[in-house]
Amino acid sequence: MNKGKAAFMTATDELCANDLVFHNGIGVDIHGVKDYKKSEGKVFSAFPDLHATIDDMVAEGDKVACRWTLTGTHKGEFMGIPPTNKKVTMWVITIVHIADGKFVEEWERYDTLGLMRQLGLVPTPGYHQP
Repeated sequence: MNKGKAAFMTATDELCANDLVFHNGIGVDIHGVKDYKKSEGKVFSAFPDLHATIDDMVAEGDKVACRWTLTGTHKGEFMGIPPTNKKVTMWVITIVHIADGKFVEEWERYDTLGLMRQLGLVPTPGYHQP
């Protein structure tokens, strides 16, 4: 297991409630920390050098919103897409509901179209300034 994946799994055990509900960017809800770790493990398998940078974070009451950037190299299958060996940058927005010091619910959206363009699966339209 790479260092990033190992650190993520350890942090997940410390920060997430066992009954975590994760509403991800592709419209599939994940119930339970075990399935969440399994799902996120697939992301680390697809992008073994995955690196996250927090760009902004705002907290109010029992919720935290975070805007962050992921970078990595597509080295393994991702959502049925064979490895392209392309370096990508993904922008992500996450909102987390916290209860009793643990993440209990998370909503995540990322720039899926931008990712697909970077992987060469969707053409990037030309942009012409006036």
